[in-house]
Amino acid sequence: MSEHVATLTDQNWQKEVTDSGQPVLVDFFAEWCMPCKAMAPDVEAVAKEYQGRLRVGKLNVDDHTEIAAKYGITAMPTLIVLKGGRVVDQRVGKLSKDALTRLVEPHLG
Repeated sequence: MSEHVATLTDQNWQKEVTDSGQPVLVDFFAEWCMPCKAMAPDVEAVAKEYQGRLRVGKLNVDDHTEIAAKYGITAMPTLIVLKGGRVVDQRVGKLSKDALTRLVEPHLG
């Protein structure tokens, strides 16, 4: 993905998300999803802006169906904020950078 956005998988989910000491913003996406592609620069910008206070990762739902199913992901993009391994907020659909900021801000330490 990039230096600021982690590539999440079924295999690294526990380490990268559940066991994270920081809040985590997860972008559930698919390669064929045009709104997902359009939102990618804003996800990257939020990851860079909150580096050190928020982990950001992307999970390809077509490649990693186990995690997508666990969280009931049926539409892309879906963005979930997790804290201590628990879902604390969630949005479905393309969000602007401002909307992403409003999504994560309440959950930062």
